[in-house]
Amino acid sequence: MRASAGGTGRDWRQALGVYRHPRVIGMLFLGFSAGLPLLLVGGTFTAWLRDLGVELAAIGFLSWVGMAHSVKVFWAPVVDRLPLPLLSRILGRRRAWMFLAQGAIGLSLLGLAFTDPVDHLGWVAAWAVLAAFGSATQDIAVDAYRIEAVSRDRQGAMAASYILGYRVALLVAGAGALHLAAVGDWTLAYAAMAALMGVGLATTWIVREPEGDVDRRTWQTEQRVVDYLARTRSLGWRRDLAAWFIGAVVCPFADFIRRYGRMALVILVFIGIFRISDIFMGVMANPFYLDLGFTKGQIANVAAAFGLAMTLLGAGLGGVLVARFGIMPMLVLTAFMAPLTNLAFSWLALLGPQMGGLVLAIVADNITGGLAVAVFIAYLSSLTNTAYTATQYALFSSLMTLPGQFLAGFTGLLVEVVGWSWFFVTSALAGLPAIALAFVLARRANPDHALSPGIEEDGDKTDKGL
Repeated sequence: MRASAGGTGRDWRQALGVYRHPRVIGMLFLGFSAGLPLLLVGGTFTAWLRDLGVELAAIGFLSWVGMAHSVKVFWAPVVDRLPLPLLSRILGRRRAWMFLAQGAIGLSLLGLAFTDPVDHLGWVAAWAVLAAFGSATQDIAVDAYRIEAVSRDRQGAMAASYILGYRVALLVAGAGALHLAAVGDWTLAYAAMAALMGVGLATTWIVREPEGDVDRRTWQTEQRVVDYLARTRSLGWRRDLAAWFIGAVVCPFADFIRRYGRMALVILVFIGIFRISDIFMGVMANPFYLDLGFTKGQIANVAAAFGLAMTLLGAGLGGVLVARFGIMPMLVLTAFMAPLTNLAFSWLALLGPQMGGLVLAIVADNITGGLAVAVFIAYLSSLTNTAYTATQYALFSSLMTLPGQFLAGFTGLLVEVVGWSWFFVTSALAGLPAIALAFVLARRANPDHALSPGIEEDGDKTDKGL
């Protein structure tokens, strides 16, 4: 039976049942595997280095390894198109790259566990770089698998499941690793994290390769390139290299522009600005709580632990609502809600350090934030062509945070000029362009009104298990 394009028309029981799908459950463990390395070459990594007496200047330089996630779009075409010897034949295109990346991360974490940063800082840097690039490569492959593994109406649930696993991994790699280092040592902490990468390896081995197909129009476009190059006088290896480059690098971007035309630029601008108000809030949240007079314990208990629970609740709700109502109505709703909840913190700034006010602000912001991220990931997934999933999604996910992170560098100056209350009002106003563009896209480029290229939106297609 053919499902509706956006998943609309389902009743609530069917919408909730989306979380029982085997691949949605499997995504929980892949999300854990994706989230585990992030802090181990980030916040936990720098804590380890400083605890053992490494100079701050060296720690600052080593923090650059995290930039691998910001530039992953440059090697996403390789992950999209290059088969891995032996592994690709055994596991398939997506699972092979996932398995290789997870193995590289586990090996590098084990290397970090048994390397002394005081005596062998160069080796520590090399292991950290390998872990960071392995982590970014795993993200590329897991994102492609997530998009191709299920139909569009299940993308919200896949995103929510991914977020849950990812957040649990952040707790394990953050608080968990620090506790292990406290009761034992850093070797124990990093060796345990390396062992936990077995969760990803086992899941990748168990799940099935997604049934991704290339639609006829995409195949015809690439065939024209092949036919043209066949008529050229280039040497064989040059012709083959040109064909690969056009197919892996040029075609993904040309395909996106072909499908959306003049709206392609509008979509890219929308992707870049959708989360600006959220990112502004995230950068200044902890300094705001401290300036207002909340204690570190209160911040940890309410903003961190309770806030995490609210984020996961919002993400889970997002998966259900996308299955029930479709992507675009929820995207418009979250475009409104994300900046609106920043006003709760403006109210809190006027109220002062009242626990009740903090709890209400955290509930509003984190539920909305989790909902918005789950819906937005589903939206980005709907924009991809399964012939170029990894490359196109890597572009979208890089663009998703880059403008906000750049502008967030000026938020401290803004607070000094206007104060905390007006800062949050200003951050809410920064979300107005995204609201306007959401309405434009709902009318002109609604993903609920058309099937994604290369995906057969068959409700029974992905019910065959993992």
